Amino acid sequence: MSQMTSQNTKAYTLDFIPSEESIQGFMRLILELENETILKVDPHIGFLHRGIEKILENRTYLQGLSYFDRLDVGAPLIQEQAFVLTVERLLGVRPPPRALHIRVLFSELTRLLSHLLNVGNMGASMGMKVPLSLAVEGREKILELFEGVSGSRFFPLYFRPGGVQKDVSSDFLKEMGNLVDFLRQRLQQIEDFLSENIIFKQRTVGMGVMGAQESLEWGLSGPILRAAGVAWDLRRAQPYDAYQDITFKIPTGTRGDAYDRYLVRMAEMYQSLDIIEQCLEKMPGGSIQSLTLKISPPSPKEMRVSMESLIEHIKLYREGFKVPAGQTYGAVESPRGEFGVFLVADGTRKPFRCKVRSPGFSTLQALDSFVKGHRLSDLPVILASLDISCGEVDR
Repeated sequence: MSQMTSQNTKAYTLDFIPSEESIQGFMRLILELENETILKVDPHIGFLHRGIEKILENRTYLQGLSYFDRLDVGAPLIQEQAFVLTVERLLGVRPPPRALHIRVLFSELTRLLSHLLNVGNMGASMGMKVPLSLAVEGREKILELFEGVSGSRFFPLYFRPGGVQKDVSSDFLKEMGNLVDFLRQRLQQIEDFLSENIIFKQRTVGMGVMGAQESLEWGLSGPILRAAGVAWDLRRAQPYDAYQDITFKIPTGTRGDAYDRYLVRMAEMYQSLDIIEQCLEKMPGGSIQSLTLKISPPSPKEMRVSMESLIEHIKLYREGFKVPAGQTYGAVESPRGEFGVFLVADGTRKPFRCKVRSPGFSTLQALDSFVKGHRLSDLPVILASLDISCGEVDR
């Protein structure tokens, strides 16, 4: 802590390291304070930088896919989805309808996974542990489904260019339907605990306000933008996978404060449950992988009886597949906003360049506007409402 001289006030700088309840990952904030009032905040990032965008230039498209799970461990499959959609756009491939509906199912489960953690952490940042306990129980059920279909809880690596890794059984879909009923009950319990809680409202209403015009100028997206009253959602504005066949509402707020961001995320979770139910009802039959190009491995049944299929499987995962030269940008609606991938292909089996558009980075650059003038004790709550993941910011 260093003192800055002044006759009337005692202004000073303070190193502030947000806790896990406020932010996912590690970040350093240098605060300029006057007594307990925040005058300025200067975020210092890069502590989780792993050079993933550069690493992708030395990996095949299939090998590089696994790195997207690690950008934001709170929403792994949606990160995969952005990369897969971008590769498919360069290849000119569209997966079969069943694969598209399965992707939507798991994308919405991922959205629930992320929002549950955020809503629970918002309560925990004020000392309320019950909502977090309820949220963790719901998350465990979702992670069990991830493990059942992919073998991994936090890094599923389930989406593939041209489809998904493997099909889901009727029993698995029935289990997912039961999970929807369970999560509705848990969401109602969390809502009953927080929505009209006088302490929760005192700590969130009017905190971290950002209006619609200012949010657009900062390039914000996701629940933060919708909480400011802008009904912008890529699933509706630029439909991908099977979202054009799905009906859902876009929740919006009016004040653009921390409480509105909480309400938007709660409403989005209910919408995600409705989307999952629609996908279960409309689930088509057929293949789960595109067969137009050799970008998908042969089935296990084929490999057991055909040496050629086994060799094709080995070559695919060892050497990858070629992508025609070109460049494109693909974006999805992640739990935190617009997550995009700009990809440049040179006709080889590896990307020439890959650039990730992280919604958390745009949010972080506007952090000073969110917290200026608030008390130091309000900072953890405002940070929790912004839902920043340092992994996708630093990359």
